[in-house]
Amino acid sequence: MNIYDISTQAGVSIATVSRVLNGSDKVSDTTRQKVLEVIEKNRYMPNAFARSLGLNSMSTVGILCSDSSDVYLAQAVYYLERELRSNSYTSMLCCTGYTRQGKEAYLQLLLSRNVDAVFFVGSHFIEATPDGNSYILEAAKKIPLFILNGELTGDNIYSILCDDYRAAHEMADLLFDRGSKNPIMLYRILSYSGHRKVQGFLHSCQEHNITDKEHRTFSCPGPLEDTCRILERIRESGLDFDSVVTADDELAVGAVKYASRNGLRIPEDFQITGYNNSVLANCSTPEITTLDNQVEFMCTTAVSQMMQVFQKHRIPSRTMFSGYVVEQKTTRK
Repeated sequence: MNIYDISTQAGVSIATVSRVLNGSDKVSDTTRQKVLEVIEKNRYMPNAFARSLGLNSMSTVGILCSDSSDVYLAQAVYYLERELRSNSYTSMLCCTGYTRQGKEAYLQLLLSRNVDAVFFVGSHFIEATPDGNSYILEAAKKIPLFILNGELTGDNIYSILCDDYRAAHEMADLLFDRGSKNPIMLYRILSYSGHRKVQGFLHSCQEHNITDKEHRTFSCPGPLEDTCRILERIRESGLDFDSVVTADDELAVGAVKYASRNGLRIPEDFQITGYNNSVLANCSTPEITTLDNQVEFMCTTAVSQMMQVFQKHRIPSRTMFSGYVVEQKTTRK
């Protein structure tokens, strides 16, 4: 079957069949139903797909994430897909990488597939300049967009995020309370989330009279082994440090490895905190004190808000919640 056969059997023009397939409202309900019945009868496409077109909804949403091998992002994708499925929505996952071109290309691909909404998982999608976010703002004119753990202001855009500033501040405070005199911080990149974490750490240092706080934050975008090398270079530079706040649990595992290689006792000589409360924190030896940023709660909230938007309810454009510290064996009691 093709579009010409459908038009012949339904007794309508090819243009009318095309309008039905594209969800156009310029077709009467009677004609639309006639075309859809022919489509279903001949299995021109899956029945559920045909019905969705008739309702001008695909019951499908897009999920964009930078890297599905990332433990935190993979966990968020799992929870999102689970919640969407429980609400009778299917999902299309696109792993965009970290370039602006890749992100924009995949967003346009999802829009071309007529998805009902798009979820952006992680703050890597938010740029520092308005021009860098223009493609997202433009997409929001067509469908609702949900940003998890990032924030962007605009019509039809909804941000659901953990208060990373407060969380990182609390993690640094914890180290100071447990006897640390000279903490440092390791982060991936200064995304929206990364910037907030660094600011929380710096303000805690300021409150504890650390005079060289600006020199105590270090980018570590590479794999786990790079964490060891960076910490060794910091030590060789002469900077004194007795603890480390990390922006994710993988960095914290690297810090544990560094301590083991250099004969440092954890937590007596060297304290470590992670972030995300991922499986890595519990598989490490010793188990890592970490920050639970409630990724499951964030994802269920995002899907709930999507359903409310579809039902024409008003919801806040920004939903921020607090994480909580999970104390384990890399910090002193």
